[in-house]
Amino acid sequence: MKKEITRRAAVSAMAAAGLAATARLTWAQGQSPNLPFAHGVASGDPDQTSIVLWTRVETQRRSLPVKWEIALDPGFETKVQSGTAQANANRDHTVKVLVTNLKPGTRYHYRFWSEGNFSPIGKTRTLPDGQIDRLGIALASCSNYAFGFFNAYDAIARDEAIDFVLHTGDYIYEYGANGWGSEVAKRIGRVHAPAHEIISLTDYRTRHAQYKRDPHSQKMHAAHPIIAVWDDHESANNPWVAGAQNHTPETEGEWHDRREASLRAYYEWMPIREPQAGQTKQDYWRTLRFGGLATMVTLETRHTARAEQINYGKYTNLLNTPEQVQAFKRDILGAPDRRMLSLAMEADLSKGLKASVENGEAWRLIGNPMPIARMLVPDLVALGVLPGNSEGSNVPGASASLGWKGKWNLPFYTDTWDGYPAARERFYNLCKEADTRDLLVLTGDSHSFWANQLFDGNGTAMGLEVGTAGISSPGDFVESGFDADIAYKLDRAFEQHLDEVLWTDNFHQGYVRIELTPEEADISYIAVDTVLKPEYRSFVLKHARVQKANGSIDFAAL
Repeated sequence: MKKEITRRAAVSAMAAAGLAATARLTWAQGQSPNLPFAHGVASGDPDQTSIVLWTRVETQRRSLPVKWEIALDPGFETKVQSGTAQANANRDHTVKVLVTNLKPGTRYHYRFWSEGNFSPIGKTRTLPDGQIDRLGIALASCSNYAFGFFNAYDAIARDEAIDFVLHTGDYIYEYGANGWGSEVAKRIGRVHAPAHEIISLTDYRTRHAQYKRDPHSQKMHAAHPIIAVWDDHESANNPWVAGAQNHTPETEGEWHDRREASLRAYYEWMPIREPQAGQTKQDYWRTLRFGGLATMVTLETRHTARAEQINYGKYTNLLNTPEQVQAFKRDILGAPDRRMLSLAMEADLSKGLKASVENGEAWRLIGNPMPIARMLVPDLVALGVLPGNSEGSNVPGASASLGWKGKWNLPFYTDTWDGYPAARERFYNLCKEADTRDLLVLTGDSHSFWANQLFDGNGTAMGLEVGTAGISSPGDFVESGFDADIAYKLDRAFEQHLDEVLWTDNFHQGYVRIELTPEEADISYIAVDTVLKPEYRSFVLKHARVQKANGSIDFAAL
Protein backbone atom coordinates (compact mmCIF):
# COMPACT_ATOMS: atom_id res chain seq x y z
CA MET A 1 0.00 0.00 0.00
CA LYS A 2 1.25 3.47 -0.87
CA LYS A 3 2.09 5.82 1.95
CA GLU A 4 2.15 9.54 1.49
CA ILE A 5 5.37 11.14 2.71
CA THR A 6 4.56 14.37 4.50
CA ARG A 7 6.83 17.40 4.58
CA ARG A 8 7.25 16.97 8.31
CA ALA A 9 8.38 13.37 7.91
CA ALA A 10 10.81 14.30 5.13
CA VAL A 11 12.31 17.14 7.14
CA SER A 12 12.54 14.94 10.20
CA ALA A 13 14.44 12.29 8.26
CA MET A 14 16.84 14.83 6.83
CA ALA A 15 17.52 16.29 10.24
CA ALA A 16 18.27 13.00 11.97
CA ALA A 17 21.45 14.03 13.74
CA GLY A 18 22.26 10.55 14.91
CA LEU A 19 22.53 9.43 11.30
CA ALA A 20 24.62 12.37 10.12
CA ALA A 21 28.29 12.30 9.33
CA THR A 22 30.58 15.20 8.52
CA ALA A 23 33.60 14.78 6.26
CA ARG A 24 36.41 16.98 5.00
CA LEU A 25 38.99 16.51 2.32
CA THR A 26 42.45 15.64 3.60
CA TRP A 27 44.27 17.26 0.70
CA ALA A 28 43.62 19.97 -1.85
CA GLN A 29 40.83 19.32 -4.34
CA GLY A 30 42.09 17.70 -7.52
CA GLN A 31 45.55 16.88 -6.15
CA SER A 32 47.04 13.58 -5.04
CA PRO A 33 49.93 13.11 -2.58
CA ASN A 34 51.12 9.92 -4.33
CA LEU A 35 52.88 11.08 -7.48
CA PRO A 36 53.44 9.52 -9.99
CA PHE A 37 50.30 7.59 -9.00
CA ALA A 38 48.21 10.74 -9.21
CA HIS A 39 45.08 8.86 -10.28
CA GLY A 40 45.04 6.52 -7.31
CA VAL A 41 44.28 2.81 -7.38
CA ALA A 42 41.16 0.78 -8.05
CA SER A 43 39.94 -2.79 -8.11
CA GLY A 44 36.93 -4.48 -9.61
CA ASP A 45 35.22 -7.06 -11.79
CA PRO A 46 35.58 -9.73 -9.09
CA ASP A 47 34.81 -13.41 -9.08
CA GLN A 48 35.48 -16.10 -6.48
CA THR A 49 39.21 -16.49 -7.20
CA SER A 50 40.31 -13.39 -9.10
CA ILE A 51 40.14 -9.60 -9.18
CA VAL A 52 41.34 -6.79 -11.44
CA LEU A 53 43.78 -4.28 -9.91
CA TRP A 54 44.24 -0.90 -11.61
CA THR A 55 46.43 2.19 -11.51
CA ARG A 56 48.08 4.71 -13.82
CA VAL A 57 51.59 6.11 -13.86
CA GLU A 58 52.51 9.68 -14.77
CA THR A 59 55.61 9.34 -16.93
CA GLN A 60 57.22 10.70 -20.10
CA ARG A 61 58.65 7.30 -20.92
CA ARG A 62 57.15 5.16 -23.65
CA SER A 63 57.04 2.13 -21.37
CA LEU A 64 57.71 1.73 -17.68
CA PRO A 65 57.77 -1.38 -15.47
CA VAL A 66 55.39 -1.19 -12.51
CA LYS A 67 55.52 -3.66 -9.65
CA TRP A 68 52.46 -4.77 -7.75
CA GLU A 69 51.73 -6.87 -4.72
CA ILE A 70 48.69 -8.14 -2.90
CA ALA A 71 48.58 -9.21 0.74
CA LEU A 72 46.23 -10.22 3.52
CA ASP A 73 47.22 -7.28 5.74
CA PRO A 74 47.77 -3.55 5.19
CA GLY A 75 51.40 -3.84 6.33
CA PHE A 76 52.07 -6.39 3.56
CA GLU A 77 53.66 -8.82 5.99
CA THR A 78 51.49 -11.66 4.67
CA LYS A 79 52.02 -11.27 0.93
CA VAL A 80 49.98 -13.49 -1.34
CA GLN A 81 51.25 -12.61 -4.80
CA SER A 82 53.39 -10.04 -6.59
CA GLY A 83 54.56 -9.29 -10.08
CA THR A 84 55.52 -6.70 -12.66
CA ALA A 85 53.33 -5.08 -15.31
CA GLN A 86 54.09 -2.51 -17.98
CA ALA A 87 52.68 1.00 -18.16
CA ASN A 88 52.66 1.57 -21.92
CA ALA A 89 51.86 4.70 -23.88
CA ASN A 90 49.50 2.76 -26.16
CA ARG A 91 47.27 2.21 -23.11
CA ASP A 92 47.73 5.75 -21.80
CA HIS A 93 50.14 4.38 -19.15
CA THR A 94 47.29 2.68 -17.33
CA VAL A 95 48.06 -0.63 -15.64
CA LYS A 96 45.61 -3.49 -15.18
CA VAL A 97 46.50 -6.76 -13.50
CA LEU A 98 44.15 -9.73 -13.34
CA VAL A 99 45.22 -11.49 -10.14
CA THR A 100 44.13 -15.14 -10.09
CA ASN A 101 44.33 -18.09 -7.68
CA LEU A 102 42.89 -16.09 -4.78
CA LYS A 103 40.63 -17.40 -2.03
CA PRO A 104 36.86 -16.84 -2.18
CA GLY A 105 35.27 -14.28 0.12
CA THR A 106 38.61 -12.90 1.25
CA ARG A 107 39.66 -9.32 1.87
CA TYR A 108 43.01 -8.27 0.40
CA HIS A 109 45.24 -5.21 0.37
CA TYR A 110 47.22 -4.17 -2.69
CA ARG A 111 49.63 -1.53 -3.93
CA PHE A 112 51.89 -0.61 -6.83
CA TRP A 113 55.34 0.95 -6.98
CA SER A 114 57.70 2.24 -9.63
CA GLU A 115 61.10 3.91 -9.49
CA GLY A 116 60.93 4.24 -5.71
CA ASN A 117 57.40 5.66 -5.61
CA PHE A 118 54.55 3.78 -3.91
CA SER A 119 50.90 4.09 -4.79
CA PRO A 120 48.20 4.46 -2.15
CA ILE A 121 47.14 1.15 -0.60
CA GLY A 122 43.85 -0.24 -1.81
CA LYS A 123 41.46 -2.71 -0.21
CA THR A 124 39.56 -5.29 -2.20
CA ARG A 125 37.81 -8.64 -1.86
CA THR A 126 36.78 -11.65 -3.92
CA LEU A 127 33.24 -12.91 -4.28
CA PRO A 128 32.19 -15.35 -1.58
CA ASP A 129 31.54 -19.05 -2.11
CA GLY A 130 29.23 -21.33 -0.15
CA GLN A 131 26.62 -20.10 2.30
CA ILE A 132 26.93 -16.55 3.61
CA ASP A 133 24.70 -14.66 6.02
CA ARG A 134 25.11 -11.11 4.73
CA LEU A 135 26.09 -8.98 1.73
CA GLY A 136 26.45 -5.18 1.53
CA ILE A 137 26.23 -3.35 -1.80
CA ALA A 138 26.45 0.37 -2.52
CA LEU A 139 24.38 1.42 -5.53
CA ALA A 140 25.86 4.46 -7.28
CA SER A 141 25.26 6.31 -10.54
CA CYS A 142 25.63 9.60 -12.42
CA SER A 143 28.86 11.23 -11.24
CA ASN A 144 29.03 14.50 -13.17
CA TYR A 145 32.24 16.37 -12.30
CA ALA A 146 30.82 19.71 -13.43
CA PHE A 147 27.75 19.61 -11.19
CA GLY A 148 29.51 19.13 -7.88
CA PHE A 149 31.89 17.36 -5.57
CA PHE A 150 31.74 13.59 -5.34
CA ASN A 151 30.82 13.68 -1.66
CA ALA A 152 28.72 10.53 -1.94
CA TYR A 153 31.82 8.65 -3.11
CA ASP A 154 33.54 9.72 0.08
CA ALA A 155 30.53 8.55 2.11
CA ILE A 156 30.67 5.17 0.34
CA ALA A 157 34.38 4.91 1.14
CA ARG A 158 33.61 5.46 4.83
CA ASP A 159 30.65 3.05 4.89
CA GLU A 160 31.89 -0.08 6.66
CA ALA A 161 28.71 -1.98 5.76
CA ILE A 162 29.71 -2.01 2.08
CA ASP A 163 31.39 -5.03 0.51
CA PHE A 164 31.06 -4.09 -3.18
CA VAL A 165 30.10 -0.98 -5.15
CA LEU A 166 27.68 -1.40 -8.07
CA HIS A 167 28.06 1.62 -10.35
CA THR A 168 25.24 1.55 -12.90
CA GLY A 169 26.67 4.07 -15.32
CA ASP A 170 27.26 7.69 -16.28
CA TYR A 171 30.62 7.35 -14.56
CA ILE A 172 31.85 10.25 -16.72
CA TYR A 173 29.99 12.84 -18.82
CA GLU A 174 30.96 13.90 -22.33
CA TYR A 175 29.91 17.56 -22.34
CA GLY A 176 32.31 20.46 -22.82
CA ALA A 177 33.13 23.28 -20.44
CA ASN A 178 30.24 25.33 -21.82
CA GLY A 179 27.81 22.41 -21.89
CA TRP A 180 25.40 20.99 -19.34
CA GLY A 181 26.37 22.03 -15.82
CA SER A 182 28.82 24.72 -16.95
CA GLU A 183 27.39 27.50 -14.78
CA VAL A 184 27.73 25.41 -11.62
CA ALA A 185 31.18 24.17 -12.69
CA LYS A 186 32.57 27.67 -13.11
CA ARG A 187 31.16 28.76 -9.76
CA ILE A 188 32.72 25.89 -7.78
CA GLY A 189 35.88 25.39 -9.83
CA ARG A 190 35.08 22.05 -11.50
CA VAL A 191 35.17 22.87 -15.20
CA HIS A 192 35.40 19.89 -17.52
CA ALA A 193 38.69 19.06 -19.24
CA PRO A 194 39.22 19.14 -22.12
CA ALA A 195 37.14 22.27 -22.61
CA HIS A 196 35.40 20.93 -25.70
CA GLU A 197 32.97 18.03 -25.91
CA ILE A 198 34.94 14.81 -25.95
CA ILE A 199 35.03 12.93 -29.26
CA SER A 200 38.51 11.48 -29.86
CA LEU A 201 40.45 8.83 -27.95
CA THR A 202 42.68 11.54 -26.49
CA ASP A 203 39.59 13.46 -25.38
CA TYR A 204 38.05 10.48 -23.58
CA ARG A 205 41.36 9.63 -21.92
CA THR A 206 41.71 13.21 -20.68
CA ARG A 207 38.18 13.21 -19.24
CA HIS A 208 38.70 9.87 -17.46
CA ALA A 209 41.96 11.22 -16.05
CA GLN A 210 40.19 14.28 -14.66
CA TYR A 211 37.58 12.15 -12.92
CA LYS A 212 40.17 9.74 -11.53
CA ARG A 213 42.13 12.66 -10.03
CA ASP A 214 39.17 13.54 -7.84
CA PRO A 215 40.15 12.68 -4.23
CA HIS A 216 36.70 11.46 -3.24
CA SER A 217 36.65 9.14 -6.23
CA GLN A 218 40.09 7.87 -5.27
CA LYS A 219 38.94 7.14 -1.72
CA MET A 220 35.94 5.16 -2.91
CA HIS A 221 37.97 3.11 -5.38
CA ALA A 222 40.69 2.41 -2.80
CA ALA A 223 38.14 1.30 -0.20
CA HIS A 224 35.94 -1.12 -2.20
CA PRO A 225 35.98 -3.18 -5.39
CA ILE A 226 33.64 -1.91 -8.08
CA ILE A 227 31.18 -3.74 -10.31
CA ALA A 228 30.83 -1.37 -13.24
CA VAL A 229 27.97 -1.01 -15.71
CA TRP A 230 28.00 1.65 -18.39
CA ASP A 231 25.09 3.78 -19.52
CA ASP A 232 25.08 6.54 -22.12
CA HIS A 233 27.40 9.35 -21.06
CA GLU A 234 30.48 7.15 -21.08
CA SER A 235 30.16 7.66 -24.85
CA ALA A 236 27.49 10.31 -25.62
CA ASN A 237 23.98 11.12 -24.49
CA ASN A 238 21.34 8.58 -25.54
CA PRO A 239 23.29 6.27 -27.86
CA TRP A 240 21.84 3.38 -29.80
CA VAL A 241 23.58 0.88 -32.07
CA ALA A 242 23.94 3.28 -35.02
CA GLY A 243 24.17 6.72 -33.43
CA ALA A 244 23.42 8.94 -30.46
CA GLN A 245 21.27 11.94 -29.65
CA ASN A 246 24.39 13.92 -28.78
CA HIS A 247 26.37 13.05 -31.89
CA THR A 248 26.37 14.96 -35.17
CA PRO A 249 28.17 13.02 -37.92
CA GLU A 250 28.51 16.07 -40.15
CA THR A 251 30.76 17.82 -37.63
CA GLU A 252 31.86 15.03 -35.27
CA GLY A 253 32.68 12.20 -37.66
CA GLU A 254 31.42 8.64 -37.82
CA TRP A 255 29.56 7.41 -34.73
CA HIS A 256 31.34 4.05 -34.77
CA ASP A 257 34.72 5.81 -34.55
CA ARG A 258 33.59 7.87 -31.56
CA ARG A 259 32.07 4.86 -29.86
CA GLU A 260 35.24 2.83 -30.38
CA ALA A 261 37.33 5.65 -28.86
CA SER A 262 35.02 5.91 -25.83
CA LEU A 263 35.00 2.17 -25.19
CA ARG A 264 38.76 1.84 -25.61
CA ALA A 265 39.32 4.60 -23.03
CA TYR A 266 36.75 2.97 -20.72
CA TYR A 267 38.57 -0.36 -20.83
CA GLU A 268 41.89 1.39 -20.20
CA TRP A 269 40.71 3.51 -17.28
CA MET A 270 38.33 1.14 -15.48
CA PRO A 271 39.24 -1.94 -13.37
CA ILE A 272 37.45 -4.39 -15.65
CA ARG A 273 38.48 -7.53 -17.51
CA GLU A 274 39.30 -7.40 -21.21
CA PRO A 275 36.82 -9.02 -23.63
CA GLN A 276 37.05 -12.78 -23.86
CA ALA A 277 37.77 -14.61 -27.12
CA GLY A 278 34.87 -14.10 -29.52
CA GLN A 279 33.60 -10.98 -27.76
CA THR A 280 33.89 -7.32 -28.68
CA LYS A 281 34.30 -4.38 -26.33
CA GLN A 282 30.55 -3.78 -26.68
CA ASP A 283 29.76 -7.19 -25.15
CA TYR A 284 30.14 -5.98 -21.59
CA TRP A 285 27.86 -7.71 -19.10
CA ARG A 286 28.47 -9.95 -16.15
CA THR A 287 26.91 -12.71 -14.06
CA LEU A 288 28.21 -12.61 -10.49
CA ARG A 289 27.42 -15.18 -7.82
CA PHE A 290 27.60 -14.07 -4.18
CA GLY A 291 27.96 -17.47 -2.55
CA GLY A 292 24.64 -19.18 -1.93
CA LEU A 293 22.89 -15.89 -1.17
CA ALA A 294 22.46 -14.05 -4.47
CA THR A 295 23.23 -13.85 -8.18
CA MET A 296 23.58 -10.54 -9.97
CA VAL A 297 23.30 -10.11 -13.74
CA THR A 298 24.42 -6.74 -15.11
CA LEU A 299 22.88 -5.51 -18.36
CA GLU A 300 24.34 -3.96 -21.52
CA THR A 301 21.62 -1.77 -23.02
CA ARG A 302 23.42 0.69 -25.29
CA HIS A 303 25.78 -0.73 -27.89
CA THR A 304 24.78 -4.28 -28.82
CA ALA A 305 21.07 -4.20 -29.65
CA ARG A 306 19.28 -0.95 -28.72
CA ALA A 307 16.93 0.48 -31.34
CA GLU A 308 16.80 4.23 -31.86
CA GLN A 309 14.92 6.22 -29.24
CA ILE A 310 11.51 7.65 -30.13
CA ASN A 311 11.59 11.44 -30.40
CA TYR A 312 8.27 12.95 -29.37
CA GLY A 313 9.03 15.97 -31.52
CA LYS A 314 8.47 13.90 -34.66
CA TYR A 315 4.95 12.90 -33.61
CA THR A 316 3.40 15.82 -31.72
CA ASN A 317 1.25 16.82 -34.72
CA LEU A 318 -0.10 13.27 -34.88
CA LEU A 319 -1.04 13.03 -31.20
CA ASN A 320 -4.26 14.97 -30.99
CA THR A 321 -6.88 12.36 -30.08
CA PRO A 322 -7.05 9.40 -27.68
CA GLU A 323 -7.21 7.08 -30.68
CA GLN A 324 -4.03 8.53 -32.16
CA VAL A 325 -2.24 8.27 -28.84
CA GLN A 326 -3.30 4.64 -28.43
CA ALA A 327 -2.04 3.83 -31.93
CA PHE A 328 1.26 5.61 -31.18
CA LYS A 329 1.78 3.59 -28.00
CA ARG A 330 0.90 0.34 -29.73
CA ASP A 331 2.55 0.71 -33.15
CA ILE A 332 5.44 3.15 -32.62
CA LEU A 333 6.60 2.85 -29.01
CA GLY A 334 5.45 -0.75 -28.75
CA ALA A 335 6.82 -2.07 -32.04
CA PRO A 336 8.06 -5.62 -31.34
CA ASP A 337 11.32 -5.15 -33.25
CA ARG A 338 12.51 -2.33 -30.98
CA ARG A 339 15.08 -4.27 -28.97
CA MET A 340 17.08 -3.39 -25.89
CA LEU A 341 19.16 -6.50 -25.16
CA SER A 342 21.19 -8.60 -27.58
CA LEU A 343 20.49 -12.29 -28.06
CA ALA A 344 23.79 -13.16 -26.37
CA MET A 345 22.94 -10.90 -23.42
CA GLU A 346 19.52 -12.51 -23.09
CA ALA A 347 21.04 -16.01 -23.18
CA ASP A 348 23.44 -15.18 -20.36
CA LEU A 349 20.65 -13.53 -18.37
CA SER A 350 18.47 -16.61 -18.68
CA LYS A 351 21.34 -18.93 -17.80
CA GLY A 352 22.27 -16.92 -14.71
CA LEU A 353 18.72 -16.69 -13.39
CA LYS A 354 17.99 -20.37 -13.93
CA ALA A 355 21.19 -21.38 -12.12
CA SER A 356 20.31 -19.08 -9.22
CA VAL A 357 16.87 -20.65 -8.84
CA GLU A 358 18.26 -24.18 -9.12
CA ASN A 359 20.90 -23.39 -6.48
CA GLY A 360 18.23 -22.19 -4.07
CA GLU A 361 19.65 -18.70 -3.72
CA ALA A 362 17.49 -16.15 -1.95
CA TRP A 363 18.06 -13.19 -4.27
CA ARG A 364 18.24 -12.43 -7.98
CA LEU A 365 19.68 -8.97 -8.60
CA ILE A 366 19.77 -7.02 -11.85
CA GLY A 367 22.39 -4.31 -12.37
CA ASN A 368 20.26 -2.04 -14.54
CA PRO A 369 21.43 1.23 -16.17
CA MET A 370 18.06 3.04 -16.36
CA PRO A 371 14.55 2.82 -14.82
CA ILE A 372 12.40 -0.15 -15.79
CA ALA A 373 9.23 0.71 -13.82
CA ARG A 374 6.33 2.21 -15.77
CA MET A 375 6.34 5.98 -15.40
CA LEU A 376 3.49 7.17 -17.59
CA VAL A 377 3.08 10.79 -16.55
CA PRO A 378 -0.25 11.46 -14.77
CA ASP A 379 -2.43 14.38 -15.81
CA LEU A 380 -0.58 16.98 -13.75
CA VAL A 381 -2.73 19.85 -15.01
CA ALA A 382 -5.97 18.14 -14.02
CA LEU A 383 -4.42 17.31 -10.65
CA GLY A 384 -3.61 20.99 -10.11
CA VAL A 385 0.15 20.41 -9.87
CA LEU A 386 0.93 22.37 -13.06
CA PRO A 387 -0.90 25.33 -14.61
CA GLY A 388 -3.14 24.70 -17.59
CA ASN A 389 -0.82 26.71 -19.80
CA SER A 390 2.67 28.13 -19.53
CA GLU A 391 1.45 31.32 -17.88
CA GLY A 392 2.24 31.42 -14.20
CA SER A 393 4.95 28.77 -14.43
CA ASN A 394 8.50 29.72 -13.59
CA VAL A 395 9.69 27.19 -16.21
CA PRO A 396 7.11 27.36 -19.00
CA GLY A 397 9.03 25.04 -21.33
CA ALA A 398 9.45 22.24 -18.81
CA SER A 399 5.96 22.78 -17.46
CA ALA A 400 4.35 22.64 -20.90
CA SER A 401 6.29 19.50 -21.87
CA LEU A 402 5.39 17.67 -18.66
CA GLY A 403 1.79 18.82 -18.87
CA TRP A 404 1.55 17.59 -22.48
CA LYS A 405 2.92 14.15 -21.54
CA GLY A 406 0.47 13.99 -18.65
CA LYS A 407 -2.48 14.91 -20.86
CA TRP A 408 -1.84 11.82 -22.97
CA ASN A 409 -0.37 9.62 -20.22
CA LEU A 410 2.91 9.23 -22.14
CA PRO A 411 6.22 7.94 -20.76
CA PHE A 412 8.26 10.44 -18.78
CA TYR A 413 11.28 9.47 -20.92
CA THR A 414 11.55 7.40 -24.08
CA ASP A 415 15.22 6.55 -23.47
CA THR A 416 14.37 4.33 -20.47
CA TRP A 417 12.62 0.96 -20.62
CA ASP A 418 9.34 2.90 -20.93
CA GLY A 419 10.38 3.75 -24.48
CA TYR A 420 10.84 0.05 -25.24
CA PRO A 421 7.76 -1.69 -23.79
CA ALA A 422 8.06 -4.75 -26.06
CA ALA A 423 11.68 -5.21 -25.01
CA ARG A 424 10.62 -4.90 -21.35
CA GLU A 425 7.99 -7.62 -21.82
CA ARG A 426 10.60 -9.79 -23.52
CA PHE A 427 12.87 -9.27 -20.51
CA TYR A 428 10.08 -10.18 -18.09
CA ASN A 429 9.19 -13.27 -20.15
CA LEU A 430 12.80 -14.46 -19.98
CA CYS A 431 12.68 -14.02 -16.21
CA LYS A 432 9.41 -15.95 -15.94
CA GLU A 433 10.84 -18.76 -18.07
CA ALA A 434 13.65 -18.92 -15.52
CA ASP A 435 11.03 -19.20 -12.75
CA THR A 436 11.98 -15.73 -11.53
CA ARG A 437 9.28 -13.32 -10.37
CA ASP A 438 11.19 -11.92 -7.41
CA LEU A 439 13.67 -9.59 -9.11
CA LEU A 440 15.48 -6.94 -7.13
CA VAL A 441 16.43 -4.46 -9.85
CA LEU A 442 19.17 -1.98 -8.91
CA THR A 443 18.93 1.08 -11.12
CA GLY A 444 20.69 4.35 -11.90
CA ASP A 445 20.37 7.08 -14.56
CA SER A 446 17.39 9.14 -13.33
CA HIS A 447 19.17 11.30 -10.70
CA SER A 448 16.36 10.47 -8.27
CA PHE A 449 15.77 7.96 -5.51
CA TRP A 450 13.04 5.38 -6.24
CA ALA A 451 11.19 2.54 -4.57
CA ASN A 452 9.14 0.87 -7.31
CA GLN A 453 7.07 -2.28 -7.63
CA LEU A 454 7.24 -4.05 -10.99
CA PHE A 455 4.52 -5.77 -13.05
CA ASP A 456 4.47 -7.25 -16.52
CA GLY A 457 1.85 -6.30 -19.09
CA ASN A 458 -0.64 -8.77 -17.64
CA GLY A 459 -0.26 -7.46 -14.11
CA THR A 460 1.96 -10.29 -12.86
CA ALA A 461 4.24 -9.09 -10.06
CA MET A 462 7.88 -9.33 -11.18
CA GLY A 463 9.69 -7.86 -8.20
CA LEU A 464 10.96 -4.51 -7.02
CA GLU A 465 13.18 -1.73 -8.28
CA VAL A 466 15.53 0.31 -6.11
CA GLY A 467 16.79 3.45 -7.86
CA THR A 468 19.57 5.72 -6.76
CA ALA A 469 19.98 9.47 -7.09
CA GLY A 470 23.07 10.87 -8.78
CA ILE A 471 26.42 11.10 -7.07
CA SER A 472 26.38 14.74 -8.19
CA SER A 473 23.93 15.02 -11.11
CA PRO A 474 20.82 16.98 -10.11
CA GLY A 475 17.25 15.69 -10.02
CA ASP A 476 15.31 16.53 -13.17
CA PHE A 477 12.51 18.54 -11.56
CA VAL A 478 14.96 20.69 -9.61
CA GLU A 479 17.43 21.05 -12.46
CA SER A 480 14.62 21.99 -14.87
CA GLY A 481 13.93 25.03 -12.72
CA PHE A 482 10.77 24.07 -10.86
CA ASP A 483 10.66 25.72 -7.47
CA ALA A 484 10.84 23.50 -4.40
CA ASP A 485 7.09 23.52 -3.82
CA ILE A 486 6.20 22.32 -7.34
CA ALA A 487 9.06 19.80 -7.40
CA TYR A 488 7.79 18.39 -4.11
CA LYS A 489 4.25 18.12 -5.51
CA LEU A 490 5.59 16.39 -8.63
CA ASP A 491 7.30 13.75 -6.50
CA ARG A 492 4.10 13.17 -4.55
CA ALA A 493 2.00 13.02 -7.73
CA PHE A 494 4.24 10.30 -9.15
CA GLU A 495 3.87 8.34 -5.90
CA GLN A 496 0.12 8.71 -5.60
CA HIS A 497 -0.94 8.28 -9.22
CA LEU A 498 1.52 5.81 -10.74
CA ASP A 499 0.83 2.18 -9.85
CA GLU A 500 4.49 1.15 -9.88
CA VAL A 501 5.98 4.09 -7.95
CA LEU A 502 5.79 3.76 -4.17
CA TRP A 503 8.22 6.54 -3.22
CA THR A 504 10.60 8.93 -4.93
CA ASP A 505 12.84 11.88 -4.10
CA ASN A 506 14.36 14.16 -6.70
CA PHE A 507 15.84 16.71 -4.29
CA HIS A 508 19.03 14.99 -3.15
CA GLN A 509 22.25 13.42 -4.35
CA GLY A 510 23.68 10.29 -2.74
CA TYR A 511 23.69 6.51 -2.98
CA VAL A 512 21.73 3.48 -1.78
CA ARG A 513 23.03 0.86 0.63
CA ILE A 514 21.51 -2.59 0.18
CA GLU A 515 22.18 -5.14 2.92
CA LEU A 516 21.03 -8.65 2.05
CA THR A 517 20.38 -11.57 4.36
CA PRO A 518 18.58 -14.80 3.41
CA GLU A 519 15.32 -13.43 4.84
CA GLU A 520 15.27 -9.75 3.90
CA ALA A 521 17.00 -6.79 2.31
CA ASP A 522 17.63 -3.67 4.34
CA ILE A 523 17.52 -0.61 2.02
CA SER A 524 18.97 2.74 3.10
CA TYR A 525 18.63 5.74 0.78
CA ILE A 526 21.63 7.83 1.86
CA ALA A 527 21.78 11.49 0.88
CA VAL A 528 24.42 14.19 1.17
CA ASP A 529 23.36 17.68 2.16
CA THR A 530 25.45 19.40 -0.52
CA VAL A 531 27.61 18.75 -3.56
CA LEU A 532 28.61 22.40 -3.98
CA LYS A 533 31.50 22.17 -1.53
CA PRO A 534 33.68 19.28 -0.37
CA GLU A 535 32.46 19.46 3.23
CA TYR A 536 29.16 17.70 3.70
CA ARG A 537 26.85 15.72 5.95
CA SER A 538 25.46 12.35 4.99
CA PHE A 539 22.20 11.03 6.41
CA VAL A 540 19.61 8.33 5.82
CA LEU A 541 16.82 10.03 3.90
CA LYS A 542 14.62 6.97 3.73
CA HIS A 543 14.76 3.42 5.05
CA ALA A 544 12.87 0.38 3.86
CA ARG A 545 12.91 -3.39 4.26
CA VAL A 546 12.27 -5.90 1.52
CA GLN A 547 10.97 -9.23 2.73
CA LYS A 548 10.76 -12.54 0.93
CA ALA A 549 7.67 -14.72 1.18
CA ASN A 550 6.36 -17.54 -1.00
CA GLY A 551 8.66 -16.83 -3.92
CA SER A 552 7.92 -13.11 -4.05
CA ILE A 553 9.31 -9.97 -2.48
CA ASP A 554 7.66 -6.85 -1.13
CA PHE A 555 8.58 -3.58 0.54
CA ALA A 556 7.73 -4.27 4.18
CA ALA A 557 8.10 -0.65 5.31
CA LEU A 558 8.29 2.65 3.50
